[in-house]
Amino acid sequence: MKILAINGSYRANGFTDQLLYNLTRTLEEKGADIEQIDLRDYPIGFCLNCRECCQKPGSAAGKCIQTDGMAALVKKIEAADAFILASPTNFGSVTALFKRFMERLLVFAYWPWGKVAPAYRKKGLKAKPALLVTSSAAPAFMARWAFSSFGQLKDTSKIMGATVCGVLSSGLVAGTPYPTINARINQQVKKVAEDLVLLGDNYCRYIQKNGGQTAA
Repeated sequence: MKILAINGSYRANGFTDQLLYNLTRTLEEKGADIEQIDLRDYPIGFCLNCRECCQKPGSAAGKCIQTDGMAALVKKIEAADAFILASPTNFGSVTALFKRFMERLLVFAYWPWGKVAPAYRKKGLKAKPALLVTSSAAPAFMARWAFSSFGQLKDTSKIMGATVCGVLSSGLVAGTPYPTINARINQQVKKVAEDLVLLGDNYCRYIQKNGGQTAA
């Protein structure tokens, strides 16, 4: 099983990076193949809102006119069996890094000129599992409904053709300059890792059984 992790954190070795490190090590112990993309180091530009990538129908991603790293990242998304989507909460939202990535996912929408709203290219296909990872200075239960981070991560999974199988949400992480992962969070890491592996394996078996076809 191939899992693609997309990390929208600005801060190397910060709280989100620590979460992802523990999570990916746990998943690797369970036999998963993990690739992590740190958006702070990844060469993609801002969406130009030209909608050229949206004009042709079909389930395959459209082609962006920009020649940067997004085309390679789209291939990784298409090849993955499951996802981890991670971003800390900044000003009540995912980071600008993650938002830039979100906007470039317009390639997964069909939105020809004259159509009022876009349609997701992956709608109606077998959904891949996605784990959402976020953190906040506020208590986790409060951040879930007060901030838009969770909803933005969920929308990202949807346009990528995934469904949320778990959430790893941590609160009160701004108490020290260098917050660390405690035993309680590590227990949560193990639980969501088990769920992701189980559903990811189910997805892989479905694909094998249906000869590579992803129609649900």
